[in-house]
Amino acid sequence: MELHDIKRVYLIGIGGIGMSGLARYFHHLGCIVCGYDKTSTDLTNQLHNEGIQVVFEDHADYIPMSFQKPCSDTLIIYTPAVPKDSHIVNYFKSHGFELFKRSQVLGLISKSSFTIAVAGTHGKTTTSTMVAHLLKASGNDCSAFLGGISSNYQTNVLYGKNNVMVVEADEYDRSFLTLFPDVAIITSMDADHLDIYGDHAHLTESFKLFASQIKPGGTLVHKNGLPLDGGYTYAFEDETADAHASNVRIIDGDFYFDYNSAAVNITDIRMGIAGTHNVENAVAAIEAVLKLNISPENIKAALASFRGVKRRFEYIVKTPEHIYIDDYAHHPEELRACISSIKRLYPAKKLTAIFQPHLFTRTRDFADGFAEVLDMVDELILLEIYPARELPIEGVDSQMLLNRMHLQNKRILSKEAAVAAIASEKPELLLTVGAGDIDTLVQPLKQVLSNE
Repeated sequence: MELHDIKRVYLIGIGGIGMSGLARYFHHLGCIVCGYDKTSTDLTNQLHNEGIQVVFEDHADYIPMSFQKPCSDTLIIYTPAVPKDSHIVNYFKSHGFELFKRSQVLGLISKSSFTIAVAGTHGKTTTSTMVAHLLKASGNDCSAFLGGISSNYQTNVLYGKNNVMVVEADEYDRSFLTLFPDVAIITSMDADHLDIYGDHAHLTESFKLFASQIKPGGTLVHKNGLPLDGGYTYAFEDETADAHASNVRIIDGDFYFDYNSAAVNITDIRMGIAGTHNVENAVAAIEAVLKLNISPENIKAALASFRGVKRRFEYIVKTPEHIYIDDYAHHPEELRACISSIKRLYPAKKLTAIFQPHLFTRTRDFADGFAEVLDMVDELILLEIYPARELPIEGVDSQMLLNRMHLQNKRILSKEAAVAAIASEKPELLLTVGAGDIDTLVQPLKQVLSNE
């Protein structure tokens, strides 16, 4: 299938962050775009307002007439998160349609572009959004498919006037193996998605395969210490890497650092977002865009104006009385980076966290890691596990995590009870964290802490 032949696009799971980006992209090209998702969200409402039809009933009767027979100009895209017994999926399969995964379509779109792909078990969304902003803000431009909503552009897809494309390369279901980038960044390779990979060794093997798919003459940029051959390495404060951050400090609540490599030194970089982990992400982004001859002056200005990604260390309330940060972290190492950065920023404040575990398998596989890192907070409210695509596993629940923790101030509450507790206790420093539907608490919590 060629891109210029596509006139109609149906997306099964259109409300997902990656799928909605494809919906917007094809709508931008002038295609008729519609799709299905199981629940209405702010994102599906935005798609509707942009002229993209979305239905929430998994029934073939809701498929538009123009999509009911296979046609060479019709593209059907699905996400692996949709259950195999979906009526809409099975309608398309039984009527002779060829179904494409999101990752296959992303590979098709990026095939003829100069592609910068950012992979990693964590850090990839912020780093890819940062790379795209560095290119946009420096006047070099790019298109981009992002795994989150950019706070600078208020969208997850960007349209450029040149041939450069930035894509977030997702390791889930080995999706990133459909990509053949010119520049690849690998931020991390910690064990995750063991329901797909079985063990860490198979996950590592997939990342190595992804790195091997870089086009001839292309560039690999990866975090120092990863088991990868060749390429350029980066690190936070490790001088053995090809590029590293040094002189990291906080001035009036902002992170500053120096970028150092054999070829380039950039001093007194002010970050527009907080977090030591984001300083490390910035080093990776700088190293990548320097390969495209972006000037140090433009890099420095762009990082100062970078506003991050929704739900990635996002300040919701920032007043003298209350600090409230929301974050998407759902792996122990992501939680560690987030909590460590908050404690570095606010060492004298008592940290209250509300955490929603994501997936029964992930909670089971990393129970000890979650317990250890959650013990870093001063007070914890734990929500029940968000199942996403999974069925419950006997003995795996939030109580299991609580039992493994040493923290005294810990409890399990419903979402409604958590909001009520925060309204009553009004903590000075609050973190909500998780990848499920904990984001539905953000506005209610903002209201009770802002006295709205």
